[in-house]
Amino acid sequence: MRNPADLYELHPGFDDVAGPAMLVCLDGFMDAGNTGRQVAEELFERFEAEEIATFDADRLVDYRARRPTMTFVENTWTDYRAPKLALYRMRDAEGSPFLVLYGPEPDREWEAFTAAVVGLVERFSVSLSLSVNGIPMAVPHTRPVTVTPHATRPELVEGHTPWIGRIEVPGSAVSLLEYRLGEAEHDFLGYAVHVPSYLAQSTYPRAAVAALRYVADATGLSLPTTGLEEVAVATDVEIAEQVTASEEIQRVVLNLERQYDDIMSARTDPEDRTVLPLADDESALPTADELGAELERFLAERESDGNG
Repeated sequence: MRNPADLYELHPGFDDVAGPAMLVCLDGFMDAGNTGRQVAEELFERFEAEEIATFDADRLVDYRARRPTMTFVENTWTDYRAPKLALYRMRDAEGSPFLVLYGPEPDREWEAFTAAVVGLVERFSVSLSLSVNGIPMAVPHTRPVTVTPHATRPELVEGHTPWIGRIEVPGSAVSLLEYRLGEAEHDFLGYAVHVPSYLAQSTYPRAAVAALRYVADATGLSLPTTGLEEVAVATDVEIAEQVTASEEIQRVVLNLERQYDDIMSARTDPEDRTVLPLADDESALPTADELGAELERFLAERESDGNG
């Protein structure tokens, strides 16, 4: 059996890393509204990243499934953007260190990959691993963002009511990592942020703002959201304009608002961020494609103009 540590190269100079939180941001699985991707991009833009360990992409990535970008100029290749999966150290706005595992989700060798990450968690005494992503839900964009938390210990999600009893879904490397870390008695806390189904294919900054706040609350890290807030406000205005221009979308949003308000009115503590089912029967509602075709087309055009 291969040594899981052979899957990555550990860089020197990080012997002082001990006890930080680790955010896992792997691109490739479900991420409605590009929630996780926005969080990762915001962190890399705001904070300096020091590379601690680099994984062997040749062993983990299926190049034909996700072909790397190359640049051709006139009569020669001038650039090749190789996929990169690495563990980084950052420091928050107050100088507190934390780790970020960032890159493409491995296409193969999931068990070896998760074993390698578990080894890194133990090597650096990671106190809490976290993940964020977006999932499409029957919720309106005009109400506060809700979330489905999940964790390796019930105490980590205490106070949150599950929104579903049992479900089987396609697995992901992050989900397997959470499962394996739980088996090894390490804490992992994930946040699946609810994104309006009619915006699932668009970049939705409001979900990323919520995700960053959840991570900050769970870790105590100072993670500014000002930049994302500004983008979210501008996006909210454009969404409102598009909704106003379509009676069909207005009707859909109104129905979702009523459903949301009926459910939230049953909560006993208005300050509690408990997550409840937001739709027991969605059969009476149009499909996500029907709900959001016009709105998604508008936002896709906005992104193609470089304003995403």
